[in-house]
Amino acid sequence: MGVKIRKGVIPAAGLGTRFLPATKSVPKELLPIVDKPAIQYIVEEAVASGIEQVILITARGKGSLEDHFKVSVELEEALRKQKKDELLRMVREISEMVHIVAIRQKEPKGLGHAVLCAREAVGEEPFAVLLGDDIVDAEPPCLAQMLEVSRQKGGGVIALQRVPEAETHLYGIIRGEKVEERVYRIEEMVEKPKPDQAPSNLAVIGRYVLPPEIFPILENTPPGRGGEIQLTDALQELAHRMPLYGYEFIGDRYDAGDKVGYLQANIAFALKRPHMAERLGAFIAEILHRPD
Repeated sequence: MGVKIRKGVIPAAGLGTRFLPATKSVPKELLPIVDKPAIQYIVEEAVASGIEQVILITARGKGSLEDHFKVSVELEEALRKQKKDELLRMVREISEMVHIVAIRQKEPKGLGHAVLCAREAVGEEPFAVLLGDDIVDAEPPCLAQMLEVSRQKGGGVIALQRVPEAETHLYGIIRGEKVEERVYRIEEMVEKPKPDQAPSNLAVIGRYVLPPEIFPILENTPPGRGGEIQLTDALQELAHRMPLYGYEFIGDRYDAGDKVGYLQANIAFALKRPHMAERLGAFIAEILHRPD
């Protein structure tokens, strides 16, 4: 796929039940990591990787996701009157960041169906998929690394991360042939295998660069695990038809869909800010040394 990847799809239609009661009225994608909604980290990664249009796949009651990236006239006017110029600049940058298109997934039919909902907006061109639960701190951005692999190899690319063997049941796992450092030609994908059935410990995480040929495959993919249309099943079929590569990205990934992973992301990103690092580091050290 030598064509420039212009569009990125962010599925964000899930209910966020793991974060109830916080997500009863607030989409989980808007929960803050330090002071920035999780989804903004994802959009910023997409933009920094050259994406020009972001397609949000949302659900009923999630209009606030799109609102976050729109102009807020009242807020901007209030900040202007209060002469809070730095905050005003920050708010404006969010609304000017990228062109956002929102598409509603009418029924919760799984990740594969969510990606399929973007078919008309994507058209007949390769595109990226970024899952909001996976926050990746990397330079260059994780997606940018993958786009370079796609440019060199000419095929779809899936982000990989090595996981402990005992955790393979939490991920899609690949079997593949290593073709160069950190790059694998994918031969098989297994959704959440038990450790003794896993073909490797290379787990699929939420970044994909895909050709438009994935759409007709998704359209004909029957419901799989959990009665949902699984993206992994469609990717398995895609790998049989054309080259599909896995790339073991360089960077730190946090599972913001998990409570512990979400807290880890908050701590890690807070410690990167000089004005927070000293106080927070001292607090963590104090807690660790408290007597039981």
